[in-house]
This record gives sequence, C-alpha cells and structure tokens, in this order.
Amino acid sequence: MALVQVGDLRLNVVERGRGKPLLLVHGYPLDHSMWREQLDDLAGAYRVIAPDLRGFGASAVTSGVVTMEQLADDIARLLDALNVSEPVVFCGLSMGGYVAWQFALRHRSRLARLILCDTRAAADSPEAAAGRIKTAERVIAEGAAVVADTLLPKLFAPGTFQHQPQIVEDTRQVILTTKPEGIAAALRGMAQRADVSSRLREIDIPALLVGGELDAISPPVEMRQITSQMPRARFVEIENAGHMAPLEQPAPVNAAIREFLRG
Repeated sequence: MALVQVGDLRLNVVERGRGKPLLLVHGYPLDHSMWREQLDDLAGAYRVIAPDLRGFGASAVTSGVVTMEQLADDIARLLDALNVSEPVVFCGLSMGGYVAWQFALRHRSRLARLILCDTRAAADSPEAAAGRIKTAERVIAEGAAVVADTLLPKLFAPGTFQHQPQIVEDTRQVILTTKPEGIAAALRGMAQRADVSSRLREIDIPALLVGGELDAISPPVEMRQITSQMPRARFVEIENAGHMAPLEQPAPVNAAIREFLRG
C-alpha cells in the first residue's frame, strides 16, 4: 500500500503486477480490500490498481458532499500521479460503478474498456435520496454502526451468510472502521448523482456488466436493461451471489473478467 498525493489530498493505493492497467474501484462504504480475490488472481497478467476513494480506507477524508464527478476526477489525477498514460480498464462495483459512469463521460480518452459490477445507471428516487440524507445525519450523530447494521443484510446472498460468514464479518469491520464524515459525504453525493440512463448509448467502448443472481440492490433484470442500451456491452450473471459478487463468488467473476479482457 502507498499514500499518493492527488491534488490537495492523499489517496491510499494498492498495486500488484505488471502489464495493461486494470483499475478496481470499490463500492460504498468499503475500501480496496473488497477486491482482494481479484488483486491476487489478476495481477499475474495485469497491472492491477486498487485505490481507496476519498473518505474511505486509509485515504484522506473530505466532509460535506463528495460527488461522483469529483471521485472520477480524483481517479484521473491518481492515474497521472502513478504515471499511467495508456487507457485503462475501469472496473467499478456499486458506487464504484457510479464513479465509472462519470469517468467514462468526463475522461473518455483515458478509458479502454469498462467493467460494471452490481451497479445502477438511474438516479435515486426522491424518497431514496431523502433516505440517504437522513442516514448521513444519523451516521454523523451515531457512528458507522448505523450503516453496518442496515446495509449488511442487503449486500450478500443468503448462502454467503450461511457458508462464508467470515466475508460478512470482514465487511462489517471495514464499515465500522470507516470515518463517519467520509460515509456521510459519499451518501450526500450519491443522493444527488445524475441519471445516466439517457447517455448509455454514448458509452461505445467494450463493456462487461457483472451482477449477482440474488442481488437485491441492482437485480439482474436492471443490469440487463443497462446492457441493452450500451452499444458494445454484454452481461454475465453470477450464480449464488448477491450485491458483492466479486467477493462472494470470485472464481466466476474473475473468469468473466479474463475472458472479456482477452476479447
């Protein structure tokens, strides 16, 4: 791990391997460790770069509001700091997918391919946005346990709780150690994120969409709808996985990624 100066803040970054750059961008409210199975498996063929977004992991925290556009711009500056000049493969999960949309729209020349895991293109409904704002207020007042208690049941497939409890507990610990200010800032940013549904046809690079069969947050039917609107996209459904498919079922996810990158 290394702290890299990016503008006026420092971002924590894990790098493994050599070759074409593969960027792994975590979901909310997690950090780079959710990609541990991909870091270990894919570094043999690629330069795998897994940052902690601002406000998460060991990266610097910005209070107030952190937008998806801001996070996408952070990634572009991070690539500059790491001397990555060639176009990257950007892989984002959930909130990392929201960042990926903005990276694709704002930094198109820096993007070779796109991988979107368990994410959405639509904006929050007014009710959902209001819920995020309320949760942000509660997190500041009560701490990160508020999020761990309410979000964890939605992240994993039932079989993961039964057969892989350590994954669930590891994820709980990541959430509990995340600074409330970082969680709240991201919640406010997600609440005001743009609806990119009408712009999906603009994203004409090769794209892989991956979703858990049992994902209750971004279900396969929604992921398939997104795929159908993108000119060069295909969807892979991961059996026995929920919203955290790369962590719950890494072997089929990694196989899908390898096949896509060979194409």
